[in-house]
Amino acid sequence: MPKKNKKWKIFLILICMLLTTGCTQVLKDGDKKPVKNPETGQSLTENILCKPTDSQTIETYKKNGVDIDSLPDCTEFKINSGKYDGLWTTIFVKPLAFCILTLGNFVKSYGLSLIIVSLIIRLIAYPITRKTAMQSELLKNAQPEINRIEKKYEGKNDQDSLMKKSQELMMVYKKFSINPFSGCVYGFLQLPLFIAFLEAVNRVPAIFEEHFALLQLGTTPWVGFFKQNGWMYIILMILITVTTYFSFKLNTTAATSDPSMKYMPYIMCGMIVLMSLFMPAALDIYWITTNLFTVAQNLLVKRKRTELIHG
Repeated sequence: MPKKNKKWKIFLILICMLLTTGCTQVLKDGDKKPVKNPETGQSLTENILCKPTDSQTIETYKKNGVDIDSLPDCTEFKINSGKYDGLWTTIFVKPLAFCILTLGNFVKSYGLSLIIVSLIIRLIAYPITRKTAMQSELLKNAQPEINRIEKKYEGKNDQDSLMKKSQELMMVYKKFSINPFSGCVYGFLQLPLFIAFLEAVNRVPAIFEEHFALLQLGTTPWVGFFKQNGWMYIILMILITVTTYFSFKLNTTAATSDPSMKYMPYIMCGMIVLMSLFMPAALDIYWITTNLFTVAQNLLVKRKRTELIHG
């Protein structure tokens, strides 16, 4: 157990190091107030990775002292473009931006490229996420025995009872081939990956300037509601709500005897939907894509698990 704790501590320290080196810097005016794109309402990023093409955006950057002439065109962006900007940008943001831009130049759509790259990442992570989904199904099968043990030791908090309870639970886990720690890797990677996509969107003008499916990719739904084609942002929010709900519903490990955890999936779903109101449409599209992949994956795992049980 000490070795496992040590590994997780090292992992968390590395993540913290990456997150604190080279991040998005909000563009501010002379009064230290965030500068927003007058068309999209988006708070502009100062340390963008390549040149914008919209004349109004170019004027806004030059007005606020950003040397965009030294930046490469987004169509010519490379992983090593620009100066060194910290481990986080070098390892995560620039490679992700390069992939989206390169594929976008090929398919002639950065919005479509964003979806394809999201799917490719999920396919690469599939062996890990599939294991997580399978553990969820195994836990559901084991839940009656887990509930029996919980009821057996209900109200018993002495050290001997807690030890026996832990031993009996471990026997159940072994019986159903459950590893409580498996599947945690992708869970830890989700947050850095989400932030990397957010930074790639905010720091690459070719992405946040583009229109895709009547959506302006740099515009948040909150701003988009009040603009032309506002109904598309309503549809976007509906898709986020539905896909997030089913993603959580299918990924719920099992009913829990702890009443305080009963509504946790719904609370998490509500928080994500609320946050997505103020995220760029491009990031919301990424989230919908990953949700759909998760739903399809979990349905496939459920089907295979059912075939194994009844076969």
